[in-house]
This record gives sequence, C-alpha cells and structure tokens, in this order.
Amino acid sequence: MQILINIALVVIGVLLFEFIIFAHEFGHFITAKKSGVQVNEFALGMGPKLFGFTRGETTYSLRLFPIGGYCAMEGENEDSENPRAFNNAKVWKRMIIIVAGAFMNFVVGLLLMLVITLNTPVFYEPVVTGFTPVSFTATTGLEEGDKILNVGGYSVGNIRDLEMGIQLLPCEKVDGASLEVAKEDCCWDLKSVIEQMLSDKQIDYPTAQKLLEEVLGAESVKIRQAQSSQEVEELYRATVDEFYETAQVEKPKDFKYPTFEKPEERMRYRGDVKVLREGKKVTLKDVHFFTYGTQNGNKAVAFDFFVQTKDKNFVTVTQETFSGTVSMGKVVWKSLELLVTGRFHLSDMSGPVGITVAVSDVASAGLKTGFGDAVLNIIFFMALITVNLGIVNMLPFPALDGGRFVLLLFEAIFRRHIPRKVEYIINAIGLALLILMIIYISGNDIKKLITGTFPTME
Repeated sequence: MQILINIALVVIGVLLFEFIIFAHEFGHFITAKKSGVQVNEFALGMGPKLFGFTRGETTYSLRLFPIGGYCAMEGENEDSENPRAFNNAKVWKRMIIIVAGAFMNFVVGLLLMLVITLNTPVFYEPVVTGFTPVSFTATTGLEEGDKILNVGGYSVGNIRDLEMGIQLLPCEKVDGASLEVAKEDCCWDLKSVIEQMLSDKQIDYPTAQKLLEEVLGAESVKIRQAQSSQEVEELYRATVDEFYETAQVEKPKDFKYPTFEKPEERMRYRGDVKVLREGKKVTLKDVHFFTYGTQNGNKAVAFDFFVQTKDKNFVTVTQETFSGTVSMGKVVWKSLELLVTGRFHLSDMSGPVGITVAVSDVASAGLKTGFGDAVLNIIFFMALITVNLGIVNMLPFPALDGGRFVLLLFEAIFRRHIPRKVEYIINAIGLALLILMIIYISGNDIKKLITGTFPTME
C-alpha cells in the first residue's frame, strides 16, 4: 500500500511540474497565435518524440523526458522571409509573446496558492496578541497589539513574510552580562525549574502546566519590567517560592536556589523591527528572537509570541491567495539578492536532482499526517517553483526570456534591428553559461545525495 501511495505522489509531482511547463509554453503559444505568428511545433517534454499530431500549421508533440518543453516559432532563431515569422512581427507583439510565458507562471502560482489557501484551516496576520513565558522578543521591546511591518529590513505583509524575515536575521553574539540577557535567562531558568520538579515527580503534568501558564506567565511580565540584574534575581527567587506554594509542595531540606550561568557571550537572532503601535510606526532597535540549539549543534530561531487570527471568507481567501503568491515572489527575489551579495553560493542552489529530493522530503513530511497533506505540500512546493521560474526567466540574462526582452526593448527604443549574428552570439554565450551552471549545480546535488548532506536529510 505504501508503495502505491509513493507512486501516486510521484505521479502527482510530475504532472504538476509538467503543468507548470505547459502553462509557460502555452503563454508563448497563444500570444503568438493571436499575434499572427506561425508556430511550427508545440512540445511538452524534451528528447525523442513519443507521439504527436499536426493540426493546421502546428505539430503538437509529447516527448520522452518530462523536464521542459518549447514553442517553436517560425523565424524565432533565424531570419525568415515568411511574413508570419516571429522576426517579421511588430516589435511590441514580439515583446508580448516573450513575456507571456512568465505571466502564465504567475497565473499558475495564483491557482496553486488558491488551492493551498482553501485548504488552510486558520488564517493568521502579523499582529502580536501575547507572549510565551520565556519570550525574548517581549524582553527586548515587542508589545502586545504591535502589528509587525518589517523585520531586519524585510517587509512583512503576512505571516509567511514574518517567518521569512525572522529566518533571514543574523545570529550574532550578544553581551551575556546585559540586563536583557539576564531577563531572558531568568525566565528560561524558571521554566527549567518547573521541568525539574516534574522530572523529580514533585508535581504532575497538569500542575506543571498551571505553574508555567499562570505563575510564570504572570511573573515573567514583572521580570521584563525589572530595572536591574539584582531585581531580576530577587524576582527569580520569589517566583521559585511561588512555584512551591502554588503546587503545595515542600522544598527539599537541602534545597538551594539555582544560580544563573553567566557566560560572557550568547548567540541571538536579532535585528530591528518596525511595528505599527497605537496608530504610529515605531522602530524597535535590536530585538532578540527566541534562539535555541539544535541536535547538530547549530542555532535555530522560533516564534516566542502569539499572533492574531482572522475569519476565513471570500475576501480573506482572495487576500491570502494574492498575498501568499507575492510572498513567494519576495522569497525568490531575496534569494537572488543574497546570491549576488555572496551570502548564498551556487553550491547552495539545487537543480533537477535537488528539486526531486526536496519534493520527496516535503511529501514524506506531509504523509506523517495524511495523504492529503502530502499532496498539499507538493502543491505548495510547485507553487514556489512556478513563481521562481517566472521571475528567473525574466532576468535580463542572455538566452532567457528576460535577455531577449532587453534586446527587443533596445530595438523598440532605437528603432533598428539588432543584427541576427550579434543576437545569436549573445544568446549562445548565455546558453553555454546556463548549461555549465546546471551541470555544476546538478553535480553538486548528486554529491550531496551520495554523501547524505542535503539540508533536508540531516
């Protein structure tokens, strides 16, 4: 049964990927047809032809390898005397044909995001409604009611933007002797006291929850308002006493108040946060986000506050669909920015092999809660791929649609054709560079696959 489920997920992934390619090429195809440009072949897939048929002037074919497709237009890559050739069409028509592929990628992204949105049980917005008892953000400036607008320079329009903005924050050293860190440590150590009492069987789980939510929840507010490290320590001792009193448990005879560990430095995800507070935009400097260690020794970041929910209706579904698609575009654009600035490297990118592994991983994660969740995970991943394809394909790089658009823009402005030989050389160089990059990235993917060092495989 499990094998059949895995096969079904693979088929769904392949079909969705081919749908993305089909939509992109269909954008070129339909605008070419409407512009009077002759289309010689519309192909889905690459490599040897499996089957096809001809209708009118166009051959429609399905090819062996489901990794691409093309819309071959007369006069697209060579000069043609055919009056309906691409090279003889008006420049504005050629510009529309070129950008139509990327446009269709964004349309598909919206459709896939709509499917995800309709299957999302609860919508959230980046408005703080409360904090965990061990919240770092509350200690360093965030307040209940704040609407988060920007995190570390990353604009926030929805909950996905907020997650991305936090993930992009630098993890930096902070002064372990600072008052902010003392407050953070105090709340965290008090939580550890509750866990130790539970471990020693002094209290049961319901009592532990009561101490965490009611006692520590209330006392953490006082701790955050403390004006000195001495006051923090006094509140720490008072809160420990209240734990025992509330739990109606006597302290052990050899009981000693735990002492704070005070290393010189701590690691924190940190950055400036812009919020809307009581109708005014306020910039909070150096906000710390909850930072914890992972099993492999790295540092990770997580929400330590609660956010506001909103009703699910036609308006909010529409908003979330468009907002979610825009967020994906921002992720792609930010990734390109980080690649150009050197924070990401080519070795961090993934090609077909890496994408296959990633799809497998997101599907496996979804299967833990059900087949439907696995499908939704694949759909979400494919939505990101189609938006990524739309943006990357319009970059002004030779051989990409964006590079061809730039050449057409040059022609439109200066009212003269770029010599076909020059255009051919420019696109040939760009194509060669793209092929080399794909070979490098794919080789790196295979190396990661063999050594088991994909990030999702750790």
